[in-house]
Formats: sequence, C-alpha cells, structure tokens
Amino acid sequence: MPRGPRLDAPGVLHHVMARGIEKRKIFLQERDYSDFLERLGQALEDKGAVVYAWVLLPNHFHLLIRTSQGDLVGVMRKLMTGYAVNFNLRHKRAGHLFQNRYKSVICQEEPYFMELVRYIHLNPVRLGMVQDLGSLIGYCWSGYRMLMGKDEYPWQEVEEVLGRFGNTFGESRRRLRKFMEEGVKQGKRPELMGGGLIRSLGGWEVVKKTRLGKDRIISDTRILGDGDFVSRILKEAETDKAKKEAVDLSDLVHRVSSVMGVDDREVKGLGRLRRTSDARAIISFLAVERYGIPGIEVARELGKNRASICKSVVRGRKIYQKNQWIEAKLEK
Repeated sequence: MPRGPRLDAPGVLHHVMARGIEKRKIFLQERDYSDFLERLGQALEDKGAVVYAWVLLPNHFHLLIRTSQGDLVGVMRKLMTGYAVNFNLRHKRAGHLFQNRYKSVICQEEPYFMELVRYIHLNPVRLGMVQDLGSLIGYCWSGYRMLMGKDEYPWQEVEEVLGRFGNTFGESRRRLRKFMEEGVKQGKRPELMGGGLIRSLGGWEVVKKTRLGKDRIISDTRILGDGDFVSRILKEAETDKAKKEAVDLSDLVHRVSSVMGVDDREVKGLGRLRRTSDARAIISFLAVERYGIPGIEVARELGKNRASICKSVVRGRKIYQKNQWIEAKLEK
C-alpha cells in the first residue's frame, strides 16, 4: 500500500527514523558520526527545531524532534542530502545512501513523550551494542550521555526532559536512570515503532476487545496516539492543505509587495534595494514553507534561479520572525 503524504504542523512531536539502503551501514567511522551531528545541529538551528532524544546506529538513526514552524521536510532534506553527498565523497562511492524516504510518525505528547525518549536511547542496549545501562553512558552517539551530563549539544533540549523527573539535575538524573532501567526489562516495545490502531492501543488483544464495542476508533499509520488525537491532526492537515491550495502565487507577491512598500515589478525583476530584496525573501519563505509551493515555481515567478530561492527562504524566515508587524499586516 502506498504511503500517504507526510503530516506536519507547527509544534508537533515527530519520531523520525531512516535506514541505509539495503540495510547497509551509513556510519563507517567517527568522522561520519561527527559530520552527521554537525549537520543535524545546523539544520535544527536554521529551521527553529529541537531534538529531545536521538541515537545513531551503524545502519540507521532515530530522532525525537519538534518543529516550531512545521517544516520537518526542510530539516530532514538539509540533513540527509548534505550528509549523503559528503559521505559518498569521503568513501569514494556513488548512488543512494538511504533506503527510500525517511519515516516520520507524529506522536501524541502524553503518554508517549517519555516512552519515546526511553525507547530511542535504549536502542544500543537492545541491539547488544553495549552490555547494559551502565555501559550506555559510554556510547558517544546517543543523547542519553547529554541527559546524564556527559556531553553538550546546544540543539538537544535537556531541561524539558529532566524537568519531568525532578527539580534538580541530581534528582532528575537519578529518577531518569531508574526509568531507563525499567525500560530495559520491557524489551523491544514494537508498539512505539510507528502509528496505527494496533500500536496506539498496545497490541492486537486490546484492539480485539475494543472492536467488541460500538465505537469506531480512528487510526492512521502516520500518527501515534488515541482516536481524538488522530482526528485532530487529520482535521488540521486537511485545513492546512486547503489553505495551501487556495494560495495564488501572483496574489502573494502583490500582497507582500504592498506591505513592504515596493512595486510588484521590482520584486519580479532585478530590483536590488534592501526593501525589495526583503520582500522577495519573505515571498520565497511564505510560498515554499508556509504554502508548500515548489521552489522552481517561485523562482519562475520572481525571475530567479532555484539556488537563489533556497537562500531567500532562509533569509525570509529570519526577517519574518523578527518583524511581527509584517504578519499582522498580511493577515488583515
């Protein structure tokens, strides 16, 4: 069965997974791991996203990520494309590095947030790469080390995780360790690997019992959560899709140009005044990231090349976030 379109929205929690093609290794040496983490940090900073849990394994990786702007695709494209290109150059190979597209599952905050933090960080233990939880703290390519105060990556959100366990770092880490120890005994936890009714309800037996009732429970393999949560996410996705489909690119150019006090023709031409350039950047950002319009279409409309639009998107995001009056005027 073909996979449906990706679901995303500002502020939602994603469990992201990707494997090497034909299950081959995507990390061969320390430089590979370091390069991946450097690119991850840059992608998160550029897109305003944070990671709560992560682990890099020889042939795949897991991330628990929240995107403030609803642009998971942008984060993962920047991360995986750049890494694959450099990996191929480093190891003198060609062709695809990753198996198909990455898998992402939108996760309901409760009760899954801490379960996923634990599940992701215990991967090296489950796979036998480290002997036990005590040895896990020595595994350099996992966010567990940072939670325990052994590493520092500014893009990993530590305080929100530890804050769920106590009021001080010492207390929180003791309770986190106990929580992790309990997770070791639970085994593989297949119900946390993805969405859908079976996983969300905890297995086939629970599903069978539920089906004896009269209520129909809504499920989706792209979402890990109860029926109400699934319904809300799907409804928001439909609303967002309708908004994107209703946007006319020429109209967007006109509205932004008017707000910025410049002429449409200058924005679509070679105008180099700062305000004109700012308007062009904001249009690029809104068109590509807010409304999902392909960059090549934006480039054609603005008389620019695709590479120029990519740079404008990044610049436009920063301008838009820094100047809230622009959004206020556009919403009128």
